[in-house]
Amino acid sequence: MAEKIIVIDEGTTSTRTMLFAADGTPLGSAQREFRQHYPAPGLVEHDAAEIWTATLACTRAMIDKAGGADRVAAIGITNQRETVVFWDRATGEPLAPAIVWQDRRTAADCAALKAAGHEPMVQAKSGLLLDPYFSGSKMGWALKNWPQLRDAGDRLAVGTIESYLVYRLTGGVHVTDATNASRTLLMAIDGAHGWDEGLCDLLGVPGTLLPEITGCTTTVGTTVPDLFGRAIPICGMAGDQQAATIGQACLASGQTKATFGTGAFILSASGPARPHSANRLLATVLVQEGDARSYALEGSVFVAGSLIQWLRDGLGLLASAGESEGLARSAADNGGVYLVPALSGLGAPHWRPDALAALSGLSFASGKAHVARAALEAQAYQAHDLKSAFAADGVDWADLRIDGGMAANDWMAQDLADMLDLTVERPDFVESTALGAAMLAATGAGLYPHLADAAAAMRGRTTRFTPALDAQKREARLTGWRSALAKVLS
Repeated sequence: MAEKIIVIDEGTTSTRTMLFAADGTPLGSAQREFRQHYPAPGLVEHDAAEIWTATLACTRAMIDKAGGADRVAAIGITNQRETVVFWDRATGEPLAPAIVWQDRRTAADCAALKAAGHEPMVQAKSGLLLDPYFSGSKMGWALKNWPQLRDAGDRLAVGTIESYLVYRLTGGVHVTDATNASRTLLMAIDGAHGWDEGLCDLLGVPGTLLPEITGCTTTVGTTVPDLFGRAIPICGMAGDQQAATIGQACLASGQTKATFGTGAFILSASGPARPHSANRLLATVLVQEGDARSYALEGSVFVAGSLIQWLRDGLGLLASAGESEGLARSAADNGGVYLVPALSGLGAPHWRPDALAALSGLSFASGKAHVARAALEAQAYQAHDLKSAFAADGVDWADLRIDGGMAANDWMAQDLADMLDLTVERPDFVESTALGAAMLAATGAGLYPHLADAAAAMRGRTTRFTPALDAQKREARLTGWRSALAKVLS
C-alpha cells in the first residue's frame, strides 16, 4: 500500500530527501552537500547538474528505505526560493550556472529601476521590493549577458529550483507553484493567476520562457518510471519559507514562524486578504489550494546560519557549528562586542544590498567566545528589528515558532525569547520545511481532505522558551546594537 511521503528539500548548501509516514513521523533522511561558487565578490552560483545528481541519489536512497516506489503515495518538493536555473528543454541539461538568491550582481540594475520611479508599481503588483534578492532581475541580467541563453532560442527554459527538478523528474513538465512564483517580481500576487506582462517587460523576461503557475497541492505530473521503478505523483510544492510556515501549522491570521537556516525568514499568516506593508516588509503567497490563495507578511534576513559557517570555514574560529553554543555560554556577557552580519548586504527592514558586515567593540579583553556570542546575539537583534516593523504594519507577534538547523541551539532560542520578550516555541522535530512539504503532498495525494487537517495531524511536540531577562539589560543590549547598526547604515 502506498502510504509514505517522499520530500525533496533543496537547500542553499545541500540537497536532502526525507521519508515521512502519513502521520508526519520522520522515517529517514539522505543528504548531500553541493559546492558554492563565488566567481567574484557579490556573485553566488550553483551547478544545477550537480544538484540534480545529488537529488536523484538521495531520493533513490529514501525510496529504498520506504521499501520501494510502490510504498510511496506522493513526492513533495520544497526549495531555496529565488535561485534561478536556465536549461535546455530538449535535454534538461543546464545551459548556464544557477544564480543563487544571495547573489547581488543586479544591485545596480535594481537601483536604476528605483531611481526611475518603478518601485511603487512593482510593490503594488508583486508585494515585493526592487532588490537583487528576487528572481526576476537575475533572469533579465542573464538573458542580456550570457550569449548561450540567447543562442538557445526556443530550447531555453527558465525557472526556480523546484521548476527545474519537476522538469527533470517528469521528463518535461514545466511548472512552478504560486509560492515560488510570488518571489520572482514577475507575478501579480492578487487578481490574475498568471505572469504579469508589465513586470516581465520591465525586467526583460519573456513570459514564453517561464513555467505555468499551479497550486501547492496540485498533482503536476508523475516521475519518469525508469527513475524509481514506478511513476510516482508529484503533488506538493512550496518555497522553503512557506513550507516551514505550513509545517509549523501557522495557517491562521497572525500566527508567526521564524526559520533560522542559511538566512532567517519570518512569516506571519494573513489569511485570504493580501497584506500591505508601509515598513518595507514583503507580501507573499503563503499557500494556494486549488485556486484559493492565502497570504503572509514576510521579513527576510540574508545571513543567519551562514554566519556561523563563515566563522567556521572562513575565519577558522570554530571547529564545528555546534561549538558556538558552548562558547556563547562561556562568556558572562558580550563584552561590548557586536557583529552586524551584512555579508550579503542587509535585508528587511533596511534593504541595503551595498551594506558591509562589521565587527565592533573589540579590545584585548575580547576572545573568540565574545565573537561567537555576538554572532548568535545578532540573530535576536535582527529579529527584534523585524518585530518592530511587523508591529508598525499592525501585526504584533503574540509568540514565535522557530525552526531550521540553527534553531537547535538552545542558547540562541533562549536569547530570542529574552530579547523579543515573548515565548518562543520550537518543535522537537526542527525540520519544519520538509514537514510542511510532506503536509502539502499528503493533502495532494488525498491522505487528508484539507491542508489544515494535515497540519493538525502531522505536527509533533514542542519545547517552549520563556523570557528571563530584565528590561534594563535588554534595552542596554539593544542600544549597543543600534549604535553598531547605525555605523553600517551610514
